[in-house]
Amino acid sequence: MKRSRFITGYSGLRALAVIGVILYHFDPNVYVGGYLGVPIFFVLTGYLVTDQVVKSLDATGTYPLGSFYRKRIKRLYPQIITVLWASSAYILLFQRNLLAKLWQVVVTNLLNVYNFWQIANGQSYFERFASNESPFTHLWTMSIDGQFYLFWPLIIILLFALFKGKKKPLFWTIMALTAVSAIEMAVLYATGADINRIYYGTDTRFFSLGMGASLAIIWPMEKLRSDIELRDSLILDITGLVAFLGMIWLFFDGSMNPQTAFPYQGGMLLFSLFTAILVGIIAHPGSDWNRLLTNPIFDWIGSRSYAIYLYQFPVMIFFEDKVTNLADHVLLYRLIELAIILFLAEFTYRQIELRFKHFSWEKVKAFWTESLNFHNKNYVKNATGVSLALVMILGVAAVGISPMVKAEDYSKSALAKRIAQNSKTQTEGNQKAIKKIRKSEQKKRAQSSSTTTKKAKRTSKKAKFKHKVNQSFEKYGISQAELQKAQKVQVLAIGDSVMASSSDDLQKLMPNSIVDAAVSRQANTAEGLLDSYQNKGALADNLLIGLGTNGPFDMDEIDHIMHQATPKREVFWINVYVPSRSWQGQVNDLLQQAQKKYHNFRVIDWYGLAQAHPTWLYDDHTHPNVEGAKYYSAYIVKQIVKYAKF
Repeated sequence: MKRSRFITGYSGLRALAVIGVILYHFDPNVYVGGYLGVPIFFVLTGYLVTDQVVKSLDATGTYPLGSFYRKRIKRLYPQIITVLWASSAYILLFQRNLLAKLWQVVVTNLLNVYNFWQIANGQSYFERFASNESPFTHLWTMSIDGQFYLFWPLIIILLFALFKGKKKPLFWTIMALTAVSAIEMAVLYATGADINRIYYGTDTRFFSLGMGASLAIIWPMEKLRSDIELRDSLILDITGLVAFLGMIWLFFDGSMNPQTAFPYQGGMLLFSLFTAILVGIIAHPGSDWNRLLTNPIFDWIGSRSYAIYLYQFPVMIFFEDKVTNLADHVLLYRLIELAIILFLAEFTYRQIELRFKHFSWEKVKAFWTESLNFHNKNYVKNATGVSLALVMILGVAAVGISPMVKAEDYSKSALAKRIAQNSKTQTEGNQKAIKKIRKSEQKKRAQSSSTTTKKAKRTSKKAKFKHKVNQSFEKYGISQAELQKAQKVQVLAIGDSVMASSSDDLQKLMPNSIVDAAVSRQANTAEGLLDSYQNKGALADNLLIGLGTNGPFDMDEIDHIMHQATPKREVFWINVYVPSRSWQGQVNDLLQQAQKKYHNFRVIDWYGLAQAHPTWLYDDHTHPNVEGAKYYSAYIVKQIVKYAKF
């Protein structure tokens, strides 16, 4: 059987896919659709494998499964074993909090069922905040690939025999399976299934592979002719351009945010369709797209895309665990991470991938014999051999120790317990505050805000108070006069986990406040929450917002919030101190712009205070600890009573 032609443009497509994934991991808020690099890999795999199998069945009536499996094992296993063992060795030496369940991660990856393990045990692919984040999260794709390589040739052989080589029923059967997969993803999302189940499931992700497989039936590579008319060539190029622009649009469009519905209810399917069209156009020798995507840079990245994909996430996780000031040097640290990724990809491509391409036990034996022979004075080879031996020993030790290491339950950490306890007091305090704010809104104020404010200022000058309140907070930088004023101020506070860790203190200092703070909350939820409280008649004259820890936002979102607030309300926004995240500066700069734009918008500088007092924070360098929560709350209340409407 004639060997299939090598399409250099596919290296370019792989390069774009892996670049997208890396950019997504660097900044998921800017490169919101970067994760769509994965469907590109899936479509290509579906097309190339199916084309190869059907071509062989057409020509000979059989397909050499043994040869196919051997090639896949030589291609995939050396690199994935290397990244598993090297990462395990690193974990043993430098990041032992990841030892728990490590053996399960290694075993399930070797058996190509890691995506199922992820569904049951793993973190969300979109969580980048936990200190125990796994460096292996991205390997779910390798398991789906492995399952496809194992079963899909068998399925095609059976279907080919069932339909007696007829392509039409074969095509529609694959398309039916593709449609079922896409519909299942949409239905599961609509019914509230766990996002991990949807995102990692082989069945729910098959449609991308199926799209490529369907293309192979109606667009076989070897039957595409180069001698076509200029008009037809132009049609191919324009079609390819439309598909490419469609992919770029979805890559950058906010609707493809994986935390929203559209990607699961047609978005990823649409992207896979665009990709399949472009894959088909590149394959056609009458099109210019193969040439357009062929260049030395794309060739280099594409040929090493497998290694780049494998190593990029471990490098990021390990690097960022040791760097606590990423926000201060985002570009520099990203370039360092990228340099490490590319170095490891190049080194392992040459030393692992190419060497094992022509694997034999004799060559392995010869390598170790030469590498560990210190009499030949080949120091480079000796160093390579010793390094590999150490990685193997340490990796085995890490996997061996793993079953004895108890996984830390982060839900029982001091921070998690504090937030859980605070959420209970939030509910109780909010019910009382809502009633008070409703009554206040229903009454017509007897005096204007300015007159009331003056009275509050005159009261603040008094040295003595009949009944002192919250005296224990005076040592945290707030005066008794300010504490007295805080008893009267009405505030609606909306925040994330940073505010949630201090909500009890905020409500203690401002008993007429509603504090609605929750873990992982982002700024795009604020508008809906404000609407909800407005409908309840509980939109206070003073709004406190503490959002931005979990991701950036834009001026449009602030504009919407300020529109809801109207000029008659004071809006206080706490800036963020999250030094391990790249968006810290972006969020704080935007808040400064908003303060200049709106006369009733005031920034509370928690960033400056937290940066100067790192001992006030938990080990994540973001959330205030018990003492820090006192300073956090006292500082915020001090700023509020200074400018609040009473």
